[in-house]
Amino acid sequence: MRLARRWTEALRHRLAHARTDGGSASLEFITVGVLLLVPLVYLVLTVSALQAAALGVEGAARQASRVFVQEPTLEEARAAAERAVAVTLADYGLQASAAQVAISCRPDPADCLARRGFVTVEIATVVPLPLAPPVLTLDVPAGVPVRAVATEQVSRFRVGG
Repeated sequence: MRLARRWTEALRHRLAHARTDGGSASLEFITVGVLLLVPLVYLVLTVSALQAAALGVEGAARQASRVFVQEPTLEEARAAAERAVAVTLADYGLQASAAQVAISCRPDPADCLARRGFVTVEIATVVPLPLAPPVLTLDVPAGVPVRAVATEQVSRFRVGG
């Protein structure tokens, strides 16, 4: 009888303490949820910025090579390619001044607009990480390098080439 009374008292005591945990599960869920949600949101922002930059750089290289081969002179072709790069990168929120643009020609590097020649435009830039303060960029920029290459052939019917 005493043993049964002790167990009953012990069970009541445990049940009384178990009731004090009521409501903490939702608080724990919210805390853990926020802790897991912040890195996930940052990952989505970073991947979105990288994807937009990759599309912008690729589009800029493609458009620059297309307008380059359609211009009548080499000076006009270079100016048109620079404009295409600037406009396309600006559309994607990238600075054209931060991008490195290289134009090469095959088979004759001196004559880029020769019929059936190939013009290759290569663009490289660094995409800054979202919400990364510039203080962290001591020697190495807090960004991801993005590079795109596009090649276009000069028309065999081109006049003057």
